[in-house]
Amino acid sequence: MPLGGKLKEDYVFEEMHKGRKIVQTKLSQLFDPKKNTLITYSFMFPDRNGKPCPACTSILDGLNGSAPHIRDKVNYVVIAKAPIKKIMQWAQKRGWENLRLLSSSKNNFNEDYFSEGTEGDQHPLLNVFAKRARSIFHFYSTESYFARADKGQDPRHVDLIWPIWQMFDYTPEGRGHWGPQYSYPKIKK
Repeated sequence: MPLGGKLKEDYVFEEMHKGRKIVQTKLSQLFDPKKNTLITYSFMFPDRNGKPCPACTSILDGLNGSAPHIRDKVNYVVIAKAPIKKIMQWAQKRGWENLRLLSSSKNNFNEDYFSEGTEGDQHPLLNVFAKRARSIFHFYSTESYFARADKGQDPRHVDLIWPIWQMFDYTPEGRGHWGPQYSYPKIKK
């Protein structure tokens, strides 16, 4: 695929350094010197109810385990609109020790890369950026999120990074009308 447009600006995000200090990090600083690809996942937090999205939470629960493997090949971060302290509190509660979490609460990244609508509603998009020479370019987005889903179907724009759906697709029941929750009843042994 050809490169997309040049990065609109070198966005400044907030992140927590060693769990204590808030630091400012530019998008250009998210590239390891030996890796020219950056994957960003936009975490819907806050969602329309002011809470973290349960579906995004489910995705990130799975990606937390995969993150070290992903980062061995490419740069990878999770971006949310919520303040960084709130994001980190949620991450601690979920046990997310492998995700690099950033707050876009003080920049326009979400709006510019379509993970936030004009009414402030959040969209769970995955964007890929490529660094070339002295410029950074947008390479890919899961923009199929904005395409109308087939009747009875949910959007499937990030299904390839969300393994639970792949597991359900192997079953006679298929996906059905199930939706992720923050927690589930304990299974009796």
